[in-house]
Amino acid sequence: MNGEKTIGVILSGSGFLDGAEIQESVLTLLALDEGGANVRIFAPDAELDEIDHATGEPTGRKRNVLAEAARIVRGRIEDVATVRGTDVDGWVLPGGYGAAKNLSDFATKGADATAHPDVARVIREALEANVPVGAICIAPAVLAAVTKDEGPHLRLTIGNDADTAGALQAMGARHVDAPVTDAVVDADHRVVTAPAYMYGDARISDVGQGIRKVVKQVLDWAAEA
Repeated sequence: MNGEKTIGVILSGSGFLDGAEIQESVLTLLALDEGGANVRIFAPDAELDEIDHATGEPTGRKRNVLAEAARIVRGRIEDVATVRGTDVDGWVLPGGYGAAKNLSDFATKGADATAHPDVARVIREALEANVPVGAICIAPAVLAAVTKDEGPHLRLTIGNDADTAGALQAMGARHVDAPVTDAVVDADHRVVTAPAYMYGDARISDVGQGIRKVVKQVLDWAAEA
């Protein structure tokens, strides 16, 4: 058991089209709880552009990333600006387009993307201190954006989408194709990633298998510290 270990989770809102993918987020939190971890949940205090999830169309309204993420976690949320990458024993970033819109600008800039400043700082601090990091779905793009200029060149997966994989590789990452049920481990840098709903028609049970592998690896590394 990893009951004395605390894992930070960074969310990007609420809802896969403009925030955190809710099923991925809940599966992550469930796996962490079942693994005996203490969990702290963070999000940026920033605006997002709202998408109507019934129609898939922009509404023209703004919402707050932190306030929206709080909906998923029953209000147990903290501003990511208040934490350091070394304040916890590991990190997990669920996916959803919010990772590419709110935690970074990968959705609009692709290989030229940068990460939200506080998210970038936290991830960089974690990697430099060998604190394990897991990323799910499109969230590996955030890691690639953080490390593209100074490295390290991480071994990552977003599944098998050639265009997205190409953008990650253009940022210096080493992409590995992986099925929805699997995870890709970069043992040298203590980073583990899984594709999840990058496979849009995936079964939730298959998505859960990959997420559990990410969480287990993060907890195993954290236990070694």
